[in-house]
Amino acid sequence: MFIAAVITARAQWPGPHSRIESDSIRSEILKDYRTFTVYLPAGFDDDKGSTYPVLYLLHGIMGTDKGWFNDQRAGEVMDQLVASGEACPMIIVSPNAGGNIFEGAWNGYFNMPGWNYEDFFFTEFVPYIEKKYRCGGSKGRRAIAGLSMGGGGTTVYAQHHPDMFCAAYPISALMDIPAVGAMGGQQPEGKMALLNKSVTENSCINFVNNADDNTKEALKSIKWYVDCGDDDFLLDRNIEFMQAMRRAGIPMQFRVRDGGHTNEYWHTALFTALPFVSRCFNDK
Repeated sequence: MFIAAVITARAQWPGPHSRIESDSIRSEILKDYRTFTVYLPAGFDDDKGSTYPVLYLLHGIMGTDKGWFNDQRAGEVMDQLVASGEACPMIIVSPNAGGNIFEGAWNGYFNMPGWNYEDFFFTEFVPYIEKKYRCGGSKGRRAIAGLSMGGGGTTVYAQHHPDMFCAAYPISALMDIPAVGAMGGQQPEGKMALLNKSVTENSCINFVNNADDNTKEALKSIKWYVDCGDDDFLLDRNIEFMQAMRRAGIPMQFRVRDGGHTNEYWHTALFTALPFVSRCFNDK
């Protein structure tokens, strides 16, 4: 009854509403169309001269661009936080870097044989999104977050491109292959094997351990917030990342909350992640 009343009241509200839409982009790098889902704040269509900060929100393995909006309800959370003043209006974009890997879908945010996704993301996807949706345009107006595989992608993208993001919020992040709980591949050269190899080659922990002074200074220009559940099978890798960052003298926030590798954990993380990136956005 309460949910129905809220939906009815929202439909009758005379002011502008936020909306969520799905679209696709043709990638010359990937030789394919890639879908994405985008959250557009209330008023986006009314003031064509307005611009917005942007959050790139990365899904996990076996997921797609729709997961954050269907399973974690990112649009609903964003509406609540904007209404309460805890988050600023922003564009939220979730690109599709996956699907059912056991049915042949590519997965992963890193470059690997036959799937140069990181090149696609920075060379084609980001410029396309920021032109079409009047958003981003500078480090201070761009943030990144993600869950599980997307949490690893969040961390690696910020490590590889520290000039691009003012904030990074990895959740339950695949910082490296865990000792237990990893998904294996049935064939040595299958897509799962390529994905696991790419995660190892792009170990977030090794990157910090091997960083030179210039790299460490660049990483300090990002506001880091790492969020992982106490029952998550990736907790040890997240702790190791925190320890590496501490040894390197790179400031970060690290929170271990009650929970595991679940949709509900990731949904509740949004109530901290969206206000956090809102506070990090600036005009630089």
